[in-house]
Amino acid sequence: MTLHAKITGYADPALHAAGLYIGGKWRKGDGIAVMNPSTGEKLAEVADASVEDAMRAVDAAEAAASGWRATPARQRSEILRRWFQLMTQHAEELATLIALENGKALPDARGEVAYAAEFFRWYAEEAVRVPGEYRHTPSGSHHILVDHEPIGIAVLITPWNFPAAMATRKIGPALAAGCTVILKPASETPLTAYAMARLGEEAGVPPGVVNVLTTSKPGAVTNAMLADPRVRKLSFTGSTGVGRTLLAEAAKSVVSCSMELGGNAPFLVFDDADLEAALDGAMIAKMRNAGEACTAANRFYVQAGIHGAFVAGLTARMAALKVGPGYDPATQCGPMITTNAVRKIDRLVTDAIALGARVTTGGKPLAENGYFYPPTVLENVPTDAAIAREEIFGPVAPVYRFESEEDAIRLANDTEYGLAAYIYSQDLKRAMRVGKQLETGMLGINRGLMSDPAAPFGGVKQSGLGREGGVTGILEFMEAKYYAVDY
Repeated sequence: MTLHAKITGYADPALHAAGLYIGGKWRKGDGIAVMNPSTGEKLAEVADASVEDAMRAVDAAEAAASGWRATPARQRSEILRRWFQLMTQHAEELATLIALENGKALPDARGEVAYAAEFFRWYAEEAVRVPGEYRHTPSGSHHILVDHEPIGIAVLITPWNFPAAMATRKIGPALAAGCTVILKPASETPLTAYAMARLGEEAGVPPGVVNVLTTSKPGAVTNAMLADPRVRKLSFTGSTGVGRTLLAEAAKSVVSCSMELGGNAPFLVFDDADLEAALDGAMIAKMRNAGEACTAANRFYVQAGIHGAFVAGLTARMAALKVGPGYDPATQCGPMITTNAVRKIDRLVTDAIALGARVTTGGKPLAENGYFYPPTVLENVPTDAAIAREEIFGPVAPVYRFESEEDAIRLANDTEYGLAAYIYSQDLKRAMRVGKQLETGMLGINRGLMSDPAAPFGGVKQSGLGREGGVTGILEFMEAKYYAVDY
């Protein structure tokens, strides 16, 4: 099937180039070009929000806030449930749109849509289960009553690598809690966000409850919103560097922050691991979204006894992947998001080779019209190479050898990040023992995929603050209020 034959309904980029979505209305504006990373060609233009547009979005969110806050939890739940059903109904169109603007291979894009929709279903259920507390004081002098209230207007900033899932993971709990939101998606992949806004309208989201704006001036626009006293929450997913800047800005107005930041995930394979299972998990942990994921395995530490077999198996699997346009059904590894992304990956690989690493497959950018880098495996990588310290965000698997359990723990923790980690061992006692010593917010044991809407997602150290998903995700958008009651 040709590309043009697949562009129908919500998959059509032109449908989402109408403008900013503020207060339930589409507002025209100057354009930001959205490129197709598979071809290097322009897909569409979207509106470029000014600071004044951002303030209009805050106005719209404020106008809708009291009504949405007062909306019964069951009614909010039903709207989220309908949004989930509409995403499911239009799943193939949304997957095609993601493949076009992100370059993600269609199987990955379909998986993302299913994962993204699940956040709406999960928080449709959590909306009616917000916990409270009632108990006597230890002294017996009075009673303690604790309620949870919506925190207020929330600014949601999402990255380009999961344009649907990063939006729903924030919108779902915010709306379930009773907050109104302003979503600022990445300018590389805004079309999916606007498609989601249209589906939200269809699901019955009232005007102003969800606002979406794109801008080429993210610093000025975001700072203006954070300085407005009506904004009480910032939820950000992106790089640690940008996260630090936003935290400093939010501190000026004491805005509550949830931060899902960078990662440098270690993937530990012990001698007693099931080799085929470890290779299966490695391919998922490394090649989901072509490695452009914060949870992607960044450093493969393999025990000496199984090291050679693991490198050979991983090399064969990576070399066999079909590289091509994201929208091609046969593609298994799509392009990177920009030419700059390709340059960064190439810099890291070139540096590792210069320091003694050996390429077993891949290793050089592909001469294509789009932004392609091939699946690559490196062995004998020095631990002081830049690739061991920096988040790769691409289809490159550096493999390191270790001897003892203590070495594995030391190497895995030798990073400022602490988002995700993976362990493969048939000795569950050992896996749990090692896992307890890893400085990470999430751990996959004999699994290459850990993300689940029902589980808390987040990291430690420089990988973030707070958690998204799970039963705690909704509380990120609520404030606890304590009542001292005497009767």
